[in-house]
Amino acid sequence: GDTRVVKFERHGNQVFLKHINLEYRALSDNPLERLAVEEAFAESILWGFPIEAEDNDRLLVNATGFLLSDAHGISRTLADLDQGNYSVDTSRSAIYLPRTRNFPLNSEFEALLTFTTSGAGGNLVRSVTPTPQSITVRLHHSFVQLPDDNYQPRRFHPQSGYFSRSFDDYATPINQDITQRYIARHRLQKRDPDAPRSPPVEPIIYYLDAGVPEPVRSALLDGARWWNDAFEAIGFENGFQVEILPEGADPMDIRYNVIQ
Repeated sequence: GDTRVVKFERHGNQVFLKHINLEYRALSDNPLERLAVEEAFAESILWGFPIEAEDNDRLLVNATGFLLSDAHGISRTLADLDQGNYSVDTSRSAIYLPRTRNFPLNSEFEALLTFTTSGAGGNLVRSVTPTPQSITVRLHHSFVQLPDDNYQPRRFHPQSGYFSRSFDDYATPINQDITQRYIARHRLQKRDPDAPRSPPVEPIIYYLDAGVPEPVRSALLDGARWWNDAFEAIGFENGFQVEILPEGADPMDIRYNVIQ
């Protein structure tokens, strides 16, 4: 599913989950110019959580309805593929606790969702589901804390080979392209920025799932570690590392970049 930048806003006895519209911005020091663009384009309220309790500046909300909703659009996908008209049956759905966990930088929630229909279901559904009138799947939500704002973005160049992120900046001078493009990349900084070669402040580390058997395990380690040659060539000593996921580490903890 898509990722979204969201924030929580209190309105009366509810907390709204708002999807912030980052497609249109004004990168300007003028607060009124920023406000003009912010108010010119719609935002999206994804859910309203009822407040169950309050303690000073802390709120307890009931997220059950949100977690048991069809947030991924599964029923719409089934309908588009002519597999039938399905909807969530909450009486046969529940929070899936084995994959609902909390970590320092992210909280993970998983739901066991059952989609039902009064029809027979399409051929694709019947080929993979024991009872095609009742499809039970798991849907996962990750709430991830945003990093600090010290990241320095790098502009995209079509010859760079990077994936790009783009948005429209309405504070752009009128004689320049309004669409701004930046590369998607890790935050990698030299410990000694003036040295031709330096270890990074924090290396990029990927962890291989310990369940991968040999000889695939060794092949994956060797293949992934070849990326370090590219980082060495641009002046980062041991800037890209690949290790086996340590015992006790959880792949859902976003502090670990995991190859599964």
